[in-house]
Amino acid sequence: MKLFNLGGLILIKIKKKVKSEFEPNILVFCCNWCSYAGADLAGVSRFQYPPNIRIIRVMCSSRVDPTFVLRAFNNGIDGVLIIGCHMGDCHYMKGFEYTQVRMDHLKNLIKCIGIEADRFQLHSISASEGKQFSELIKDFTKKLIEFGELKIPKKPGIIELEYNCKKK
Repeated sequence: MKLFNLGGLILIKIKKKVKSEFEPNILVFCCNWCSYAGADLAGVSRFQYPPNIRIIRVMCSSRVDPTFVLRAFNNGIDGVLIIGCHMGDCHYMKGFEYTQVRMDHLKNLIKCIGIEADRFQLHSISASEGKQFSELIKDFTKKLIEFGELKIPKKPGIIELEYNCKKK
């Protein structure tokens, strides 16, 4: 910071930080009962993690429709996390188990349309795991920085999709 005095008028010249490093946009779906409380604990405990996340609280991770994830990628989000309860701790009995099955299918679809599968992840965090929430966000952000900005394939055709989805 530099100060300049121009006839009684003091100007402050602040050197702007040039952003040369890519900062990914991350969307995080957290279940109300466990992972959202874990995120809250991370904040209350002042655990540091990158500020480039947006959290959407849902009552259960099983309420996240796969189209939400696809729309997020289509609208410029670089990575999506769904964080739910640990197995057996779900307030809705088997919500996280249903989420795992649905999101495994979605992960295969994401690979087929040309998006790196690791841009979408499913994890479980309890209300007492604020530190783990912080570490998860840090690790996911580092991974997305390695991938770089998401480049959505431009209008893939049916033939191209069928070719990409074939098992070898």
